[in-house]
Order: sequence, then C-alpha cells, then structure tokens
Amino acid sequence: MTGLSRHAAALCLASVVVFLVMTTLEFLYFERLSGGLLSLDMRITGFTPDDAMAWLMALGRRGSEIIIVWHYLTFDLLFPALFSATLVSLILWTGHHLPRFAALSKQGQAMLALGLVLPYTLADYVQNIVVIRLLLDFLNASPDSLAFASALIVTRFALVVIPLAVIATFYLAGRRRA
Repeated sequence: MTGLSRHAAALCLASVVVFLVMTTLEFLYFERLSGGLLSLDMRITGFTPDDAMAWLMALGRRGSEIIIVWHYLTFDLLFPALFSATLVSLILWTGHHLPRFAALSKQGQAMLALGLVLPYTLADYVQNIVVIRLLLDFLNASPDSLAFASALIVTRFALVVIPLAVIATFYLAGRRRA
C-alpha cells in the first residue's frame, strides 16, 4: 500500500472514468426506469421513507433487477474500493513533502491514510448492501429500514469529506512550503 502514491494519477483517472460511467447510467438510463426520480444513492441529504417508496415502486421488479445488476453488482461494487485506493494514494502523495507526515514510517503513513479512508469505504459498502436488500424486497420495506438506508447515504457522503479535506489541507500546506 505504501507504493500507492506512485499511482495517484492513474487511480484518479480510473476513478473519474468509473464515476462518469455510473453518473451517465444514472441520468440516461436509471432515471428513465424510475419515471424521472433520482436514485437513492444520489441523494446527498438523504430521503424520506415516502420518497424512497415512490422510487422503489416506480422501478418495480424489473427496474430493481436492472439497477442491482448494472449498478450495485458492477460499477458500485468496484467504485468504493477504487475511489478509496485513490484517496489513500492522494493522501500519501500530498503528504510526502510535509515534515511531520514524512517523519512517520511508510507503514505509519499508510495506516494513517487508510484510517482516514476506511470509514467511508465501509459506509459505502454497507449502504450498498442495505439498498440492494430494499430493491430485492421493496414491498416489505419498513420505514425503519428506509430511514436506516437514508442515514447510511448521508453518513457515506459525510465520511468522504474527511479524506478529501485532508488531501486539500496537505496539498495547500505543501504548496506553501514550496
């Protein structure tokens, strides 16, 4: 993992490509399946149980299966890991010029970067599992399960801010030193 910083550019490019494909599918295909409703994953501030049920009902069985296969079992299975590796590589790359960060062992740097990114990664995968379960059995979705899914989506977006803020801080601190 300590060598990830050498691959930061390639990881960034791969993350952008996968993100663009996922976003294109969302706006050109998945929204049509749901009658124009935005996927639960895309709702940064979460959703109400009524909003979620409207989306699930609009998708129906066929739409749910399509989203599970073409989103959750393909791109969104890959993206959290790829994006997390990208974030770790960027933390390592932006931090290598900072004296305090550079004073850490390579393993210490990697553990710090992983510790900052892992909560986002876990939240993203747990959220994906919860939404897949809703899609598989949307007729039996309870308000509690819908509220839990909403909370996980908001949590995922909140947790990704942490490594992004560290990367921005490291980058700006590194530019000041240069």
